[in-house]
Amino acid sequence: PFNRTGSGPLIFILTSIPGLPMSSSWMALPLCCLYLLMLLGNCTLLWMIKTDHSLHTPMYYWLSILAMADLGLSLSTLPTMLGIFWFESTSLCFEACVVQMYFIHSFSAIESGVLVAMAFDRFIAICYPLRYASVLTSSLIMKAAGVIFMRGIFVVLPVAILMQKMPFCGSRVLSHSFCLHQDMLRLVCGDVRVNSLYGLTAVILTKGLDSLTILLSYMMIIRAVLNIVTPETRAKAFSTCISHLCAVLTFYIPLIGLSITHRFGKHLPPLTHTLLADAYLLVPPVLNPLVYSWKTKQIRRRILILLHRRG
Repeated sequence: PFNRTGSGPLIFILTSIPGLPMSSSWMALPLCCLYLLMLLGNCTLLWMIKTDHSLHTPMYYWLSILAMADLGLSLSTLPTMLGIFWFESTSLCFEACVVQMYFIHSFSAIESGVLVAMAFDRFIAICYPLRYASVLTSSLIMKAAGVIFMRGIFVVLPVAILMQKMPFCGSRVLSHSFCLHQDMLRLVCGDVRVNSLYGLTAVILTKGLDSLTILLSYMMIIRAVLNIVTPETRAKAFSTCISHLCAVLTFYIPLIGLSITHRFGKHLPPLTHTLLADAYLLVPPVLNPLVYSWKTKQIRRRILILLHRRG
């Protein structure tokens, strides 16, 4: 077994997109554009929500926390993704790989928690509109945000600690352009039952419970919307959920697909794993600001005002 007590540091080899040359400018340029779009979109959202007092409401507070989670998730993958395609830098030391894995999974758990909080926000707004302001106070939002961040930080911490103790042997080639827990675990030449069991438990306790909570919230939302008499009011009530539904689908569909392929899809071509992982980590941070800017009247109006002033 090759471990950290050997003759040299443990180095992992990251993988670019299968079938593409290591240095591919036509792939590096779109990646840079995606990261720039992500940075511009999420930073613009945060700036608008901070400076416009009309956006200081619970829904926009949650949106700003979602933007921060998106920024963290994308910035966790940016160094290695761009390093591969711009500089052909594929090697990454074990410690850096564990740190990257920790931040990717932590911010993913945080984003999942924020999506649950936003589902609760929509549930209160539609099912109990008269109690919305009294239930979702600034104090409650701050406490809930703290719990969401603490959960993301501490649930994933044992995964990183357990990985530090694992011996590695044979191939050290990872399947992606960044480090993920299941991908690192398949290179371990020791007993991985504890790591695998805790990893699965962490996923169930975060994204598993979160997805069920969101599903339950929307079942109650749909029931409340169907009880509204006038079609116009019914359509208006449900339209307030469209942005959040888009955020949920773009986050959970690639995540579920990636989890299934890592555990049961070893026979699938490597490109499938790569595309699902990239979609899971890159698509939500890019799409969320665009969807919310397009579907949210106040944000869209603020953007138009800014564009008009610059024009």
